[in-house]
Amino acid sequence: MSVLQTAKRVLETEADALSFLASNLPSDFETAIQLMLTLKGRVIVSGIGKSGHIGRKISATLASTGTPSYFVHCAEASHGDLGMITKDDICLLISNSGETAEMRDIVAHSRRFSIPMIAISSKPDSTLMNAADYKLALPKAKEACSIGMAPTTSTTLTLALGDALAVALMEKRSFMPEDFRVFHPGGKLGAQMASVGQLMHSGSDLPLVEHNTPMSETLLVMTAKGFGIAGVVQDGQLIGAISDGDLRRNMEQLMGATAIEVATPNPVTVTESELAAGALAIMQEKKISALLVANNKREPIGILHIHDLLRAGVA
Repeated sequence: MSVLQTAKRVLETEADALSFLASNLPSDFETAIQLMLTLKGRVIVSGIGKSGHIGRKISATLASTGTPSYFVHCAEASHGDLGMITKDDICLLISNSGETAEMRDIVAHSRRFSIPMIAISSKPDSTLMNAADYKLALPKAKEACSIGMAPTTSTTLTLALGDALAVALMEKRSFMPEDFRVFHPGGKLGAQMASVGQLMHSGSDLPLVEHNTPMSETLLVMTAKGFGIAGVVQDGQLIGAISDGDLRRNMEQLMGATAIEVATPNPVTVTESELAAGALAIMQEKKISALLVANNKREPIGILHIHDLLRAGVA
């Protein structure tokens, strides 16, 4: 069998198992979600070996999407880390066989102190599943490796079930993009979740002129502020904007005109709460390099330039 045929077989085997799981979710799935929604402490995830690696990822996904979580290595738990688990927590224990010896003490600890326990295993009659309050049984599915022993399909199913738990909790909590950014302030993802208000210029940096300002003075403002744009206001409200394109289109009568006579009326604006990535999309669509920021009263409160997005890593 060729390498490509092997790869295709592995992916199809795992895809078939995932499809079956989607159609046959564990009966305790919904009640486990309800339990985690009432959580006062954290979801303590534990496992060992491949289940431990998957458990770390599930814990990290939960924590980053609004459900406090912490991974405790079940072997380390037997040597003092049980103290990390409180009566306000929930244990999510992962063992494909359900007979992992290293998990014995953490199971006993949860039973001793009446800490709710959710178990993920492919063996519904195993010791772990019999001890659990909520049983998330994985469907019987063959491993994708040629000898049928290396954790492949089983770990994929466990990881996917963990994602399903996290996303279901997100939606129940009405977890929003701005909430997501709180836990992802760094890197490209953090930049994508930045708001306009976090990146915009405001106060004295704003290039604003009154509607009746002569263009000779307007040009000085545009040059001094350096954004290539000026907002035109009347009675404190934004009624127009002047860009380099407007200057070129009105070149013949430019110096004898007022700001409002040159400005494009009702310019496109954004609010400070909008995502910077959304502002970038508007700039790209309109082929402009700066956007004025206004509040719900149409009062200008900031300006966002494409260079601000580049520096922040959004563009």
